[in-house]
Parts: sequence; C-alpha cells; structure tokens
Amino acid sequence: MHPQRWGDPASAVELPESARGLVDLAFGLQDRPATTGATPPPSVLDDDLLDGLRTIVGREHVLVDDATRALRTRGKSTPDLLRARAGDLSDAPDAVVRPDGHAEVEAVLAWADEHRVAVVPFGGGTCVTGGLAARRDGFAGLVSLDLVRMKRLLAVDDVSMTATLQPGLRGPEAEALLAAHGLTLGHYPQSFEHASIGGFAATRSSGQSSAGYGRFDAMVVGLTAATPTGSLDLGSAPANAAGPDLRQLVLGSEGAFGVITSVTVRARRLPEVKAYEGWRWPSFDAGADAMRTLAQAGLLPTVLRLSDESETAINLADPSSIGGADDPGCLMITGYEGAAAQVAARREAVTAALTGLGGTPLGTEPGEKWVQGRFHAPYLRDALLDHGVLVETLETATFWSDRERLYADVKAALTDVLGEGVLVLCHVSHVYETGCSLYFTVAARQGEDPIAQWQAAKAAASDAMIAAGATITHHHAVGTDHRPWLAEEVGEVGVRMLRAVKAELDPAGILNPGVLIP
Repeated sequence: MHPQRWGDPASAVELPESARGLVDLAFGLQDRPATTGATPPPSVLDDDLLDGLRTIVGREHVLVDDATRALRTRGKSTPDLLRARAGDLSDAPDAVVRPDGHAEVEAVLAWADEHRVAVVPFGGGTCVTGGLAARRDGFAGLVSLDLVRMKRLLAVDDVSMTATLQPGLRGPEAEALLAAHGLTLGHYPQSFEHASIGGFAATRSSGQSSAGYGRFDAMVVGLTAATPTGSLDLGSAPANAAGPDLRQLVLGSEGAFGVITSVTVRARRLPEVKAYEGWRWPSFDAGADAMRTLAQAGLLPTVLRLSDESETAINLADPSSIGGADDPGCLMITGYEGAAAQVAARREAVTAALTGLGGTPLGTEPGEKWVQGRFHAPYLRDALLDHGVLVETLETATFWSDRERLYADVKAALTDVLGEGVLVLCHVSHVYETGCSLYFTVAARQGEDPIAQWQAAKAAASDAMIAAGATITHHHAVGTDHRPWLAEEVGEVGVRMLRAVKAELDPAGILNPGVLIP
C-alpha cells in the first residue's frame, strides 16, 4: 500500500465524470494534491542495537530504508491519509522487522523488552482507528513487527472442520489455501483484499457475510500468542467451563497484550451456490424492522444489509430502478451461500417473509452490483480527498429498541459540527437477534485544517454514541481514536482489569503503547 492512499495503486480510480457535477454542486471541487517526496525522520536505532535483531531474524529481514519505513507508517483512516498527504511521516517506525514463526516473535519481544524499544505488530495496515501509531515517549525507539513472512496454512482438520493459520496471511491468500481443501472462512470485510488473519483476530473483525458466517472472533476456537513474559496457547476444546475464556482476552487486544502467532478457526465447506438480490423498502425504519423480524425468527440469509434513504439515492447507479429518483426508498441486499438445496429453501423462506412484511423484490441485478463493488469504496475516498472532500466512516451498535434514537443522535451530532452542507449516509451492516450495527459514511467540504475538522466531528459522534448507551465501536476496534471513550463504556473496574492484564503480560509497556488501554 502507498502511505497516502488505500490498497493497490493499480486499482486507484479517478472521480467518475458522472459524479463530478454532483460533488461540485454539493461541496465545490478543490484540488488537494498530495505532497510528494516526503521521507521519514532518521532512525534512532543504531547498528549496534539492530545487530541483536539481525541475529534473531536475519540481516535481510531488518529493514531501515526510508521507503519500507514509510509503508509501515500509521494505518488507513482519513486522518492517517491526510497526514501522509501533507508530508507528515513522523510516526514512521525506526526499523521494520520481519520474523518467521512463533519462536522468532518471542525472541524479538525479549530483545525489545531488554532494550526498551516499542513494538507495533503489523498485518495488512488497514487499521482505521489510529492503532498503528504507537506512543514513542519514554522508549529508545519503535519497530514495526511485520508479520508478512508468516503466511502458512499450518493444519487442516477435515473431521472437526477447523484450520490453523498464521497471522500474516491476507484475506485472499487464506481463502485460496483453504479452497484447495474445499473450505472457506466466509469472512469478507471491506478490507478483505489487504487485511490479514492476525488483524481480523486482533480487532475482532466482522465481515460483510456475518449474518451467515458470524464474526471472526466467533470463528476462532484456538490461538497462540507471544508476550514479553511468555507464551499463550489457548483452545483445547470447542467449548469449556474452565473459567473465563482467555481467548477472548487476546481477541480484540490490538497487540497490546501480545502478538498473535496463529489462530485455529472454524471453517465451512465451499458453497455450491451463491445468489445475491435486492429489495426495496419505503423507509429505513420499515427495512430495519424487517431485518429484526428475520433475525429473531432465525431466518437470516448469509448477507443482509440495508441502506438508508440518503445512501440508497447516492450510491445506486440507477435510483429509478427502485422507485424513481425522487423516491428511491431504501435498498436492502440479501445474499445466500451454501449447498443448492439449502440455499433454495432459505431463499424461499426469506422471500416469503420479506414480501409479507412489505418489501418489494428487485431481482438479482442490485445484488450482483453490490458484490462487484463491495471492496471499492476506499478507492473512491482517495479520489474525493484529491478534490477537497473530507470523507470518513464510523460505526457503532445498539439494541433494536434504541436503534432509532442512536441513528438520529449520531446524524445530528455530525451535522451540528460539520454544518448543513455535510452529507451523512448510513446502513445497517450487521444484525443480531437483540440488535444491529449502524455504519455511517460522512462527506463534507474540507476546511483549512481537515484533521481537526474531522476530530471534532468524531468526538461529537462518539459522545452521542455513549450518551445513547451504544458501543463506541462494533468492528473497527479501539486503537487511539476510540480510547478516550472506552472508560465510559467499560467502567472504572473494567479499566482496572485491562490495566492489570497489561501490567502482567507486558510490564515494560513495549507492546503498542498508547493503544487500547485508557
């Protein structure tokens, strides 16, 4: 990935001509070209110190060149990209270290602990919550622990339907290895093409097919992790009553408690059939009520997503196909994957339920368009940033009874800070029997200081989430961006618990300092 953009540079897009007029009308087109030729500050780690790392992983796997260090600077939130576009690479690591296997990770952590060097585990670099910009104060330097060499499928259990994967595997790489055994994880977040297995686990990721396959943390049945004080090897059975589930303590810990070196995950057979389709609902409320009915009736398809009126009108190539440009309604996407007979039966049952609840079927075209474009939105964000439009996302989750209040309060908070010209879109991205996730996309004209502009909006939205009793994050983890609100979500005792675990596993505080722990 380029430090100033998302994903594969070969997949970068220009702002479509068809959208230029709309963007100009709404925000005014500006040219905000990225600064070129920026370089990271010089490394503060000298050769004598780095020789210890070279002994552990090999000289060729300890990299201090500017280009490699730049590529491991921060993640891919809009503030991260804006800082890089302005030429600010001040958070670049002093070295990029690439271990191969659990033992080498343990040895690197022991070296870092001895020399008081901060360590930031790095998978795919797709973090959007500031989780890759560790605090440097009080440390002799900072290294990026790049897990790119740890890309093996270690084991497959065809009887138990589990697979053991190393953390450096990107989503497509893991799926290709599993497909050779007739298996799949079915985990497809928007970051799928670039994010890693370790990142999925460390952030408790949730994919776009979560209605059918579940969240990633629910897939994990075992894991290994290296910490500065020893190793963890967890998951001796599919379920147990042996005290609190320590796997869940590591999942979502963002490298602050240890480095995940392998995960054993539940796998599924490759689906024989995949089918996606669209539905129209007259309002966001009506569509959300239909989703709740499906979830509570145990009738969930593999994919279930609902866009509000604004997102439906903006994102569809042909809004007239679902109700006319003046009344596009709300678009729901349903998807079905599995054995042919199972897909047919589930699709028939869901179709009958949605029709009875007032939905209008739109056929397969909207569903196929969604599948084709579901990983492309971050590339469009880059194009909009090029033209002076501030674009960012945030997400939350709540119980069904509080959904309407949360939706209204977050939209109002964003509008109050960013002004009437702001565009706030939303969709229900994940559903449960008891509640759902709301995923907001925000667009506004960039001000003189777009980073401060977004930080003010993010703070207002986060305050609104906490005030509404919702979570500060459903699937993007905590990082540094959400940390100020975590104490309000988990309470004083919860904060003390997190700090106690950190002190026990990482007493010198070298692991991703400043991330997660309030």
